[in-house]
Amino acid sequence: MNLKNSWKNQIWPLRILRAWLGFTWIYAGWDKANDPGFLTSGSPTFIGSQISAFAANSPIDFALNRLIENATQIGILIMVSEFAIGAATLLWIAPTAAALGGFLMSLTLWLASTWNVEPYFLASNSAYTILWLTYFLFLYGSRRSKKISIDRRGFFKLSSVAAIAIAGVALGRFFPKGTLASSSASTDAKALQILEDAALKVGDTHNFTSKAGTPAVLFRTNTGIFAYSAVCTHEGCSVSFNSATKNLQCPCHGAIFDPFDGAKVLDGPTSQPLAKITVKTEGDWIVES
Repeated sequence: MNLKNSWKNQIWPLRILRAWLGFTWIYAGWDKANDPGFLTSGSPTFIGSQISAFAANSPIDFALNRLIENATQIGILIMVSEFAIGAATLLWIAPTAAALGGFLMSLTLWLASTWNVEPYFLASNSAYTILWLTYFLFLYGSRRSKKISIDRRGFFKLSSVAAIAIAGVALGRFFPKGTLASSSASTDAKALQILEDAALKVGDTHNFTSKAGTPAVLFRTNTGIFAYSAVCTHEGCSVSFNSATKNLQCPCHGAIFDPFDGAKVLDGPTSQPLAKITVKTEGDWIVES
């Protein structure tokens, strides 16, 4: 079935569903591709930071924690997959496989990022999971043959989808939507209450979730309070404070940071210090401003 007939032969409800899903997935890929921080470790929108934040409350945290170590590669795979699924859906190239891919991606996002949203219907990923599943079941049930075979023509079609996906990612990276934002920049003007001031003694540390939704560590010394992002600037793993060595250490690739000297790198595969988070005392509370 050629492209024109694929649209013509579908009933209007399926055309609307197909157009919505296809364009949405292409837009999702483009939105990530032209975000200069998506693949940049230390950025508030870095994919590694997002995965780390998702893992804190996800039922598939065991899988997400394994992915953090290869966050950049995962980010590239997500962008390419979104472009490919969207293009294949609109161009009628392996549409059943594309629908299955859309379903699996939506299901994963639902479990990873919005599983705990209440009520559940406020989580868009749950809706997309059902939409893709419905579309997939319709296409699969309409197939004359349930076997998957790829001839020369089919190979060239699949290759064209791959080329479109790669070109989409490349264009998005070439035309960024803005400058790279600092991870210490606030996304919300309202201060975030972290901990009651009296609860943090000199020499204590406290782990918390920053306003950007990423893990962070708060310190108190004789000179005052300060905090850093706990997202390693190498591949986005979460660092932890070693009370014996007084350093922040990354469990993935061994990066070590000195929290008492600007979180500078002492050892490991990165040269970038941890991002500083602005904190202060406001009344009885320590807040992120």
